[in-house]
Amino acid sequence: MSEKKVPFDKELLYKISQREGTPFYIYDGKAIVDNFERFKKAFSWNSDFRNYFAVKALPNLNILKMLGERGSGSDCSSLPELKLSKEAGITGERIMFTSNDTPNEEFIEAYRLNAIINLDDITHINALESAIKGFPETISFRYNPGKERTGNVFIGNPVEAKYGVTKDQLFDCYKIAKQKGAKHFYLHTMVASCELKRDFIVQTANSLFSLVKKIYDETGIRIEGVDLGGGIGIPYTPDAEEMNLELLSKEIKELYDRIIVKNGLAPLKVFFECGRMITGPYGYLVTKVRHVCHKYKDYVGLDACMADLMRPALYGAYHHITVLGKENEIKDHKYDVTGSLCENNDKFAIDRPLCKIEKGDMLVIHDAGAHAHAMGFNYNAKLRSPEFLVNPDGDILKIRRRETFEDYVAPQLFNPEKLEF
Repeated sequence: MSEKKVPFDKELLYKISQREGTPFYIYDGKAIVDNFERFKKAFSWNSDFRNYFAVKALPNLNILKMLGERGSGSDCSSLPELKLSKEAGITGERIMFTSNDTPNEEFIEAYRLNAIINLDDITHINALESAIKGFPETISFRYNPGKERTGNVFIGNPVEAKYGVTKDQLFDCYKIAKQKGAKHFYLHTMVASCELKRDFIVQTANSLFSLVKKIYDETGIRIEGVDLGGGIGIPYTPDAEEMNLELLSKEIKELYDRIIVKNGLAPLKVFFECGRMITGPYGYLVTKVRHVCHKYKDYVGLDACMADLMRPALYGAYHHITVLGKENEIKDHKYDVTGSLCENNDKFAIDRPLCKIEKGDMLVIHDAGAHAHAMGFNYNAKLRSPEFLVNPDGDILKIRRRETFEDYVAPQLFNPEKLEF
């Protein structure tokens, strides 16, 4: 069972709302850091263990710096994410750049930063070589296991995925890369997202460790590290249980000893690229009730909308809701909790049991520390919310200001530029 409590004093949230308005995001920095350190400790048996934080989950420079100072890497898949990582002081092989339909400028920047470039397709070998006018000494390939694995509900089955190299192609990929001058080789896969079943992650480790042996046996190429992806989930619902990282690590180590050590393939670096698991439980969207409406159903209308948090509308995802100051009241009402977009799926919750809610109440939406603010958008010309961080020292930092109308219209040319050809 996961306990859903707001970790901040309610007076602090009231003060921020009075000064900065609502809605806003706020992150628990100490909890994020403690969770990151727990992950590292669980896998400390692997001396080169690293988590490449998935920048897409929470692309805030201040969060990246906070994690980077503690040894985190960055999992990047775009040019801006590469640049964010550099600004956060994360460079070199602390960046895993996972290629996907990649433009030349992204290959060039990843190479310039000495990142590990993780190729998504056999045709990308020549594309990379053409882009950088050479070939890197360190290379990785993303493996798609096809029918050998089933994906989960969030990521889909591998045979339907656009990502990754097939097993038949994979061996040729390493041979070609070696011929082109590569000297250091890595292996990656991503077959799960938001997965709470430990066996699923262990199965992934078994698959990659076995593949490391097979690649060596068939090509003579020694894989130096494996990236098991970022599929570890978080308990969004109160009845769900978080992943037992210590037990997960124990079971993966048993496989490592049996497959890697026993066959003389150690040391092998073990990586993850978790974002959601690191920050997800420790971010909160704070919003205020504008209206309570009674139609065919009862509706609570917020000043936040799915432009702030689209997961419920996009996936039907559950996010727990706390009514600040009314935590102990009986949940004897049922509401659809909505935003103000001109879309009927602009809902944070449907038929959610809550206490009686009144105009002006403040709601806190939980588990919004990953794939939340990052997935925001400007439909209906909605402006992006600010972000705040209570850092590990207890300081309250504004780490993103509220977007303004001037920000929104800045890319629009009021004096249209005439193109001359």
